[in-house]
Amino acid sequence: MPTIVPLSAIDPKQIEQLLDASFGIERRARTAYRIRQGVTALDGLSFAALDDEDYLAGSIQLWPVALLDPHKRPHPMIMVGPVAVAPGYQNEGYGKALMAASLGAVDAGFESGAMPLPLVMIGDPEYYARWNFTAQHTAGWTCPGPFDPERLLVRTANPAILPAEGILGPWRM
Repeated sequence: MPTIVPLSAIDPKQIEQLLDASFGIERRARTAYRIRQGVTALDGLSFAALDDEDYLAGSIQLWPVALLDPHKRPHPMIMVGPVAVAPGYQNEGYGKALMAASLGAVDAGFESGAMPLPLVMIGDPEYYARWNFTAQHTAGWTCPGPFDPERLLVRTANPAILPAEGILGPWRM
């Protein structure tokens, strides 16, 4: 069973090594990196999973981003990802535990009175549907780089607040 700790408790070099092992060194060229360029992951929402011997087995990072609508108004969101699990630990529940930790922290913030922000990610629609992520409301959205529209997913309690069109990018609060 994974032990979940704040990502800030882990050496950043170990996190980079995990991401390289999970996604390859070419990962930095992906569109998701362009969307969150120049912003810092949200400490209270980003976590690491440790194995039984306290070795880093996985990580999840959440980022402040915004959807810039056609009138150039930013609509703040939180981007989920990368969700990384070391190759030797995949399919053992580490990814699910990381998602539960991050989404639990997000939901707890909303329950305490914070304004709920939509969550956005680029991911497998079938896998992430279990956490209510869907591409149903993102058809008019674009990204600063190539992406598969079916993999651009959003999770929100109120889809009516989502702009029909826009481009995702970093949100500098």
